[in-house]
Amino acid sequence: MSSGFTKAMARNIFYGGAVFFFLLFLGLTLDTHRKLPKLDNRQALSESAIRGKRIWEVNNCIGCHTLLGEGAYFAPELGNVYARRGPDFIKAWIKMQPTGVPGRRQMPQFNLTDQQLDDLVEFLKYTNGINTNHWPPNIEG
Repeated sequence: MSSGFTKAMARNIFYGGAVFFFLLFLGLTLDTHRKLPKLDNRQALSESAIRGKRIWEVNNCIGCHTLLGEGAYFAPELGNVYARRGPDFIKAWIKMQPTGVPGRRQMPQFNLTDQQLDDLVEFLKYTNGINTNHWPPNIEG
């Protein structure tokens, strides 16, 4: 028996490892698809929340804000803003922009209608209900 590492041994290790990790990938993918309905809050996804997401996209809110960690870090995280501030505060805050406070970054005025504000708040409420495994680590995002 040779004590060296042969091409056949290397090939077997490569193919065995490739099959193992492919099966591991399949197993983790199936597990994710099985658990996703419990985590993604799809039961709360209403037509209003869908319209709110469209408003979020059209106005490029993610260009400044983060939502569940995705987006720009220019403005606050909004994944849990519904729990932090509530619907009335969110609507009032958007309506009063820009605040004109010197030295503070200004959010533009989007001139949203009351229906659009309600839809956007409904989208933020939906987002707040997604199970993020206690992320962000503090309530202020």
